[in-house]
Amino acid sequence: MNIQKYKLIAAAFLIGLAFASCSGDSGKKETDGKENSGAEETTKKKPEGLELTSEQMQTVGIVTGPIAQKNLDSVIKANGQLAVPPQNKADVSILSGGIINHISVIEGQQVKRGQLLATIKNQDLIKIQQDYLAAKNNFAYVQAEYNRQKQLQEAGAGTGKSFQSSEATYNAERSRITAYESQLSQLGISPGKIANGNIVSQFPVLSPIGGTVGQITANTGAFVQPGTSIMEVVDNSKIHCDLTVFEKDLMHVKVGQKVNFQLTNQENQVITGTINGINKSFENESKGVTVHAVINNKEQKNLIPGMYVTALISTGSRLTAAVPVDAVVRAEGKQYIFIVVTTAQKEGKENTVKFKKAEITTGVTELGFVQIKPIEEMPPSVMIALKGAFYLQSKASGSAEEE
Repeated sequence: MNIQKYKLIAAAFLIGLAFASCSGDSGKKETDGKENSGAEETTKKKPEGLELTSEQMQTVGIVTGPIAQKNLDSVIKANGQLAVPPQNKADVSILSGGIINHISVIEGQQVKRGQLLATIKNQDLIKIQQDYLAAKNNFAYVQAEYNRQKQLQEAGAGTGKSFQSSEATYNAERSRITAYESQLSQLGISPGKIANGNIVSQFPVLSPIGGTVGQITANTGAFVQPGTSIMEVVDNSKIHCDLTVFEKDLMHVKVGQKVNFQLTNQENQVITGTINGINKSFENESKGVTVHAVINNKEQKNLIPGMYVTALISTGSRLTAAVPVDAVVRAEGKQYIFIVVTTAQKEGKENTVKFKKAEITTGVTELGFVQIKPIEEMPPSVMIALKGAFYLQSKASGSAEEE
């Protein structure tokens, strides 16, 4: 009897545990269901944009109105980089091969036109000088013979054939001497000094322009071939800017227009300039045309070819979409205005206005208005917050933090 009694008690205990387990799961599921339902309701109820009553708008000074059309000094934004004209940048090359005996300058040094940059040793140079001296000495006899035949011809005592022969020889020898003198002059050697017996074994390399010595690509003792560039000289006094203007803006760009430049990697320093040339062909497949602008560098800023710039080209007054400066707010590196999405009146309640933030880009600022261009197209009759945009931005930021 006792064993049977114990069995009944154990069975009842197990049945109780089973019921308790089922009840707990269902309670948990019911609780989870309520929580999920609550989250879904919260998600559904989360409003889009900002909704304010008329009283709230009046209290904080929010005024709405349409986007105005204003005659503003329109600008075109273009990117480019600084450059120098071809005549202000020189590659220093040698006409005759040889060994570099001495380099007289260092990179970054200021030099004048005709200043000595380096000297080149060349053994063939000695032979050129010897040939020049030999031709010059031989020319003395040829010239004397020519003068003698000329006098006989004028006196009617000589033959025409002898005179013609001496004249041909005279002209040929004179041309040969002129060629030697030109060759020596190109190498920077004075023919007059050679005629006095001053034979040299090296020739100088002179600066073709005045400017700053750039990269030196050769070392002392190195052998260089004819036509090899051993360094460059750059004159930055005539530095200009090459801008890329795209096809849609090209018709508004003209020679003589003013340009404001910002040096991209130089703390956005501002310099001014003027358009002085427009190319007549597109660059590659970019559908952009290179526009040249001279720079007004009165402050003598350290401008170097290759610096990147952002330029604003003034193209004159044009009717353009504009809003008050206070209507534009900035957040996370972008610019926005607040547009009116809906205006509603609920029963027993005040009028409400819902605002939504819209991204834009801005242009020129003039007389308290700023030119705008929406990223996404807006209807012509759209209303925006002309005043109080900063309050709306702070409220939008606060809502985002709460969420």
